[in-house]
Amino acid sequence: MLETGAIWGLTGTTVTSLMFVWAMYSQYVPPHLRLYVQKYARKMIGWMSFYVHIRFTEYTEEGLKRSENYDAIRNYLSANSAARAKRLKADESKNSRSLVLSMDDHEEVEDVFEGVKVTWHSNMKVSQSQANYFSRNTSDERRFFTLTFHKRHRGMITTTYVEHVLREGKEIGMSNRERKLYTNNSSKEWYPWSSGKWSNVPFHHPATFNTLAMDPEKKEAIKKDLIKFSKGKDYYKKVGKPWKRGYLLFGPPGTGKSTMISAIANFLEYDVYDLELTTVMNNSELKKLLLDTKGKSIIVIEDIDCSLELTGQRKTKKEEDDEDDDEEKKKDVEKKEKKEDEIKSKVTLSRLLNSIDGLWSACSDEKIIIFTTNYVDKLDPALIRRGRMDNHIEMSFCRFEAFKVLAKNYLEIESHGLYGEIERLFGETDMSPADVAETLMPKSDEEDADICIKRLVKTLEEEKDKAKKLAEEEEKKSVEKEEKRKKKKADEEEKKKKTEEEEKKEKEKKVKGAGENGDVSKENGDA
Repeated sequence: MLETGAIWGLTGTTVTSLMFVWAMYSQYVPPHLRLYVQKYARKMIGWMSFYVHIRFTEYTEEGLKRSENYDAIRNYLSANSAARAKRLKADESKNSRSLVLSMDDHEEVEDVFEGVKVTWHSNMKVSQSQANYFSRNTSDERRFFTLTFHKRHRGMITTTYVEHVLREGKEIGMSNRERKLYTNNSSKEWYPWSSGKWSNVPFHHPATFNTLAMDPEKKEAIKKDLIKFSKGKDYYKKVGKPWKRGYLLFGPPGTGKSTMISAIANFLEYDVYDLELTTVMNNSELKKLLLDTKGKSIIVIEDIDCSLELTGQRKTKKEEDDEDDDEEKKKDVEKKEKKEDEIKSKVTLSRLLNSIDGLWSACSDEKIIIFTTNYVDKLDPALIRRGRMDNHIEMSFCRFEAFKVLAKNYLEIESHGLYGEIERLFGETDMSPADVAETLMPKSDEEDADICIKRLVKTLEEEKDKAKKLAEEEEKKSVEKEEKRKKKKADEEEKKKKTEEEEKKEKEKKVKGAGENGDVSKENGDA
């Protein structure tokens, strides 16, 4: 009988030999031959094994889209089987009140369904990706679940059990769902150890349609439109359109465009994806980002007129009248254009349009796309036409009906003796809802509703006077500009007239000189 030392020596020699053989095999056997070896090795193992394996990958469609089935299986295992696993991952639950435990990588658990025992394996495969222009070599992590069961239960497992797991997992995911606010990462940060293409935080914005400063009838129309969309899955399928809807929110700064987005998200209980186009380097990245979004979500591009060179007037500024050719303004425009060119993304208008309303827009359902802008006239008409931006909502300055909503929210009053004066002032003065809200908000415990209302009246009167002075200054500038234009035109005409006179004199001089030369030649000939 071999001694312990001899056994360990033999084991070490065997392992070393196997490692040597494997190194030689990996280095000298051509890749295509190794594929054949692996293929037939798997066949041999399959002939000898009584078990079937099904793999559920984290990403589908060539890694472009996250698998909903993978998420459902993870939810199911977390709720039903993870308690029996030895290694677990802990995540915060909704509202961070407790922890949610799930299977760690390279862990396995057993599950029993109708008396049949199956095994789930949580796997993670690491592959090296080549370095690009921006970064060094990185590793790419791909996760997947493997379901293992005896082959005599194939029919029951592949139909009844898998459907049961997916159905239960989706129900668990909906009950535990926490709405989130996403922002896209730069492609330089698309590493496996980071949060991937999107980073997120819990979405807890308190805005609702009840607190939104807007005309009640307009709010009610928007709510009805949203309800119709959320229940329109069968209708959109019947008419042959992707289940999505576009909203264009336009208006001056401070009129509540971002608040409207939050109110829509809370009303429908959707996630929000805040897409920053300036960090998207090319069309391919834009496509991958949009494919990595989920249903029941709102994709937002704020200030679309500033995000990229997508406006319809990007080539027409040079067509303005010569009266605007002020040298200082031209220099400022050139500096701005140069700065924009340095940071300009290569996302094209055609790709953005295709993502909104083309073939790729139908890759997932129940999405709302929202653009916001302060200057709707600057946008390319193709970007905001009906079918892309279906509902155009103007977010205007605060008017009396919107003020009453703010007064009720901030001061808890529905009437006041100064309401008549305030209604008159709102009809004569433009003031954003954000400014009205800030004016109404009590600044200390000593300030009551009466003080805040009087402060608003004073502020409105000041704004009215300021607007009047500004209009007078603009009129004065316009007159000066017109006089300057006329003077410039007169100078140009005078200069042109002087040039013509000089050319005429020069021409007459040449003609006279030519005549004199002819007379001299004639006299010489007679001589």
